[in-house]
Amino acid sequence: MSAATPSDLEDFCRQRPLRAGSLIVSAFGDAVLPYGGRLWLGSLIRLLRPCGLNERQVRTAVFRLVRDEWLHPESVGRRADYCLTAVGRRRFEAAARHIYAAEAPRWDGRWRLLLVLGERPAKEREQLRKALFWQGFGAFGSDCFVHPGADLAAVCEALAGPAGVPCPGLLPLLAAEADCGLPACNAELVARAWNLPALAASYAGFLALYRPLAERLAATLPSDEQALRLRLLLIHDYRRLLLRDPQLPAALLPADWPGEQARRLCAALYRQLLAPSEAALAATLSLADGRRPHPDGSAAGRFQAFSG
Repeated sequence: MSAATPSDLEDFCRQRPLRAGSLIVSAFGDAVLPYGGRLWLGSLIRLLRPCGLNERQVRTAVFRLVRDEWLHPESVGRRADYCLTAVGRRRFEAAARHIYAAEAPRWDGRWRLLLVLGERPAKEREQLRKALFWQGFGAFGSDCFVHPGADLAAVCEALAGPAGVPCPGLLPLLAAEADCGLPACNAELVARAWNLPALAASYAGFLALYRPLAERLAATLPSDEQALRLRLLLIHDYRRLLLRDPQLPAALLPADWPGEQARRLCAALYRQLLAPSEAALAATLSLADGRRPHPDGSAAGRFQAFSG
């Protein structure tokens, strides 16, 4: 097996633009969290430079992530380590349950509903709609949101205001499918609530981007640094797809759903890149006081169902 050439890697990495803040969140969740969840800013800059981000871009994005309560700094002398906030950690841990999952969630046949009661200003309604979209809910008009498997208590907690004040005017309901002989079916409900063709097209784009890479890596061996760069880009691209995926159970998805193909491809690539990328992380990550963080071993358990 030969080594991958730098030009091969550069050609692959230039195929899509990267947003600094979003990539930092991906890197923290996938690469930094298993090493204690904290990192010196200079080390973060060094980690992301091979992905095409310069020092100014990283510093600016980190400042915004602190402002948006994803990260918080901890001073160590004249330097600072950056950590995921409690909110940021919860956000990524929730995403991680989907990112590294072995299969689509199972369905109990019941629909979760959130009804919006009372009048709201148009701007507030749009903010609520967007917040529920990121929680995977589909919309029926402006007053009813639906999902087949959401944890309603967790969703209401995520929508709570400062100091945990509940979002007013939300009524959570649990509805079972009733067989009344009517012509409407779950497939029609799904088609109305979610734009699955658009999501399928996004998954097809992911497959078109990463299948050639999988073929290349089957014949070539990446360096440790290349493996780390590819791992960060892989999880970043896959995480961004899952943010828009409502995580419907297989029973509600079309046959040959490309999301399942993408899951298996991502798992295979991740498992292949894991060992060399971990070696690169061990040599790259450092804390503000100069110490090297130690891994907790959790990365080895990701996509474990796909190994062997």
